[in-house]
Amino acid sequence: MAGQITREFKERLLERVDIVDVVGLRVQLKKTGKEFSACCPFHTEKTPSFTVSADKQFYHCFGCGAHGNAIDFLIEYDRLSFPEAVEELAQQVGMELPASDRPYQRGPDVTPIYGLLERVAQLYREQLRQHPDAHRAMAYLQRRGLSGDIVQRFGIGFAPPGWDFLLRLLGSNPADQQPLIDAGLLAERDERRYDRFRDRIMFPIHDRRGRVIGFGGRVLGDGEPKYLNSPETPVFHKGRELYGLHQVQQALRHPPRLLVVEGYMDVIALAQFDIPYAVATLGTATTPEHVKRLLRGAPELVFCFDGDRAGRAAAWKALQAALPLATGQQPIRFLFLPDGDDPDTLVRREGRDAFEQRLGEAALLSDYLFDHLTAELDLGSAEGRAKLDGDARKLIQTIPAGTFRGLLEDRLRGLVGFSAAIPPHRRLADQVPALGARRGGGVARLLTPTRSALALLLDQPALALRADEHPADWRSLDNPGVALLREVIDIVRAYPEITPAALCERWRDHQHERVIRRLSDSGLIAHIPIDGREAEFIGALAKLNQEIARERRWRMIQNAGRLSNPETPPRTAVD
Repeated sequence: MAGQITREFKERLLERVDIVDVVGLRVQLKKTGKEFSACCPFHTEKTPSFTVSADKQFYHCFGCGAHGNAIDFLIEYDRLSFPEAVEELAQQVGMELPASDRPYQRGPDVTPIYGLLERVAQLYREQLRQHPDAHRAMAYLQRRGLSGDIVQRFGIGFAPPGWDFLLRLLGSNPADQQPLIDAGLLAERDERRYDRFRDRIMFPIHDRRGRVIGFGGRVLGDGEPKYLNSPETPVFHKGRELYGLHQVQQALRHPPRLLVVEGYMDVIALAQFDIPYAVATLGTATTPEHVKRLLRGAPELVFCFDGDRAGRAAAWKALQAALPLATGQQPIRFLFLPDGDDPDTLVRREGRDAFEQRLGEAALLSDYLFDHLTAELDLGSAEGRAKLDGDARKLIQTIPAGTFRGLLEDRLRGLVGFSAAIPPHRRLADQVPALGARRGGGVARLLTPTRSALALLLDQPALALRADEHPADWRSLDNPGVALLREVIDIVRAYPEITPAALCERWRDHQHERVIRRLSDSGLIAHIPIDGREAEFIGALAKLNQEIARERRWRMIQNAGRLSNPETPPRTAVD
């Protein structure tokens, strides 16, 4: 998708957008010197550590490390995709996306599908109030204890019985039927087309922007399946979307946690009991994309499952999806409900406070991981400990390198004994950050000369113009870091007025994007005074030149040694 939005368009867009305006519409900013400050919108804090720079067109939080340009801010704050964020900014500054850059055009234009789904959602809401058979749906909702307000908040409706309610209203000819098929509203069998949803209570599913993208339908009576979801369509992908997430965003700007439950009615019942931060997956197992979206939305994540075998199997799949994103900095918990209960019945019996107390006491990911793995093992035997070591090590290695992974490896070593197959020296090496680490609010000075030069350039691109005034022997160094440094300097030479935001944006979806984004964190060079950064940049290049000089001296010594002892064969790659 990002590849359809050209680099030139992004740069022109960022030149016209003022990040202060973008952030200021969403966060109360205060002018502090040349910059603007506020309490960070991405984590809870009492003292402002979030800054927005009009000169650099960047935001940065010295508390949690969040940083980026106007596009990044919309992605994180409004929870938009990259194409959606670009389109939003383009609309704000009056720029029209070229046809080839329109973010929703994946082959055919799917924009009409959103309008069609919204219209159908409205029809279903009307049928809940007007259709003669809707009393059965209303009776069911009343039995489940739902208020009129909560029914309206979630847009619940009713699909009448019969095969052709939508077909008659919206698909009177074959040309009109195709959009209904594309939206997942009509089904086909034996060349016959008919309404997919019939005699069901309808739950519209919204994306992050509040657009209807699909439906879930609960059958009235004994039909099967009990719940039927829309099929995959150009706008609906079960592995990415979460029921109720839009309502959470509407109710709470900073939810204390996100609670993942199994059903639509659980989400709605919890919202009615003033627990408005529950969401549900859409008839599929939790995916890494789900976890990524959930962790962006709240400081804590709780998975809530039935305590039966199916619920525990679903929880284990959720844990495996979460491990590659687990850092320990955001608690991920697992709550198993008493037999025979679901969140709906439990919150009605115990009340809000008791239910939330259960959430706070739910098992942490680390505890659930080891409890599950050791449940049926005899750790008093060598075989049991070896089995634990093999099973746990494979899972722990999927966790990002860092303190949390190291602590889990320590815990495994304690359970298994000294023979655990995780070498301590490798674990410690994994914990040393490659690009600098935060310590007590500061930055550990672990930057190499190359990374230091890059970090300074990404903060002040104009420094690149000073590189020509000094020896450039370092350019002949053959390593990826120096190659990236050369490329950054060459870009600034070609575009001397480029802003830090536009410079970093050039690497979106590039193999070096992760490195560039980390090095653009202004916290990495916060310890260097503003008036000392030019000298620091020149000093980094001088250190690279010294490295070249050392290499040349070493080659001269080697060559001199071979001349004085001609019988000594030259060193080979194997030597």
